[in-house]
Amino acid sequence: MKKLLIVMITLFLATGAVFAGGQKDTTKAMDSRISVRLITDATGIDDKSFNAAAWKGILEYYGDSWEDQKGRGDVYDVVTCATQDMYIPTLKQAADEGYDLIVATGFTFADALGEVAALYPEQKFAIVDVSWVNQPNVMEFVMREEQGSFLVGVTAALQAQADNISNPKFGFIGGVPGYTITKFEMGYLQGIKAVYPNLPDSSFVDYYANSWGSPELAKTQSKNWFDSGVYAIFSAAGGTGGGTIAMAKEYRSQGKNVWAIGVDSDQYEDGIYEGKKSAVLTSMVKRVESATLYALNAVEDDSFVSGVITLDMAANGVDYSKANPELSAEVQKSVDMYKQKIVDGSITVVDKYAACLEAGIAPAGLGAIDD
Repeated sequence: MKKLLIVMITLFLATGAVFAGGQKDTTKAMDSRISVRLITDATGIDDKSFNAAAWKGILEYYGDSWEDQKGRGDVYDVVTCATQDMYIPTLKQAADEGYDLIVATGFTFADALGEVAALYPEQKFAIVDVSWVNQPNVMEFVMREEQGSFLVGVTAALQAQADNISNPKFGFIGGVPGYTITKFEMGYLQGIKAVYPNLPDSSFVDYYANSWGSPELAKTQSKNWFDSGVYAIFSAAGGTGGGTIAMAKEYRSQGKNVWAIGVDSDQYEDGIYEGKKSAVLTSMVKRVESATLYALNAVEDDSFVSGVITLDMAANGVDYSKANPELSAEVQKSVDMYKQKIVDGSITVVDKYAACLEAGIAPAGLGAIDD
């Protein structure tokens, strides 16, 4: 009797496992859409910045929204890697599960993706902010961050002029140093100097947190800078940059005339402290969603090819936000004039620190690196 009971239980469990698996496979079979997994660093899709923008593109492709993610867990999903040693096993797991496309966000994934892509030559991968993986199954996207950052630099400088601030100071906070973040800083500095060509070196400061997820570091540095007279701080630091916004919100709610500048996504709403008043003057909008949409469409229409795709301002890869009502129409008009000059080639924005140093644009001793 005991043996019979064990056999019956075993059969029941086996039947249940097959049924559960059958249900999952049937559901997927009913949905003919391609599948994608997004893999992010520790800040995840709630960073309100870079990863959030990548996720936005995926949601848009499937006709979903942030509030209604109907296809999540079926045709698309996301995995957040708490540490970098999770990158390779997470990429391998996604490849083993047979997604039509696997997307990794950020240059910290480059080495891991290069290794895994070589092991899975039939798997299609895409990566944003990388141009050196050079695998035949990897689509690589780079943006002209320096172009969009130029515009937010111009915006901050013009706003300082409109506020009649003499000798304004400006700050930049980066996450992990690298060429990509250098493009943000150099573009921002060039935009400021387009308005204030004689800005002394002492009027521009920078700081690198060496982290994408440490807002407390950015908040402390922002407080120090605001207290010393810095007018606007641009953070290109993922979740770390939330500390800059938090500090600017505190000070603007106290009546202090300081500004944060957002990055990647439009961070106007993150800076709201009263009614429609936001401490985020503008944001350098890096349309990472354009990259994920591009890759998904390429897989769908069988036009996926490896190599580097550059999304510049003309291709709607970068822009600036006009969401803040305190950004005057006059300032916007002037910034749009600069934007058109970048698009038509009248203005060339330099993307490397060494070139900016040689041209006398950037001060020595900044934390930016070109590697």
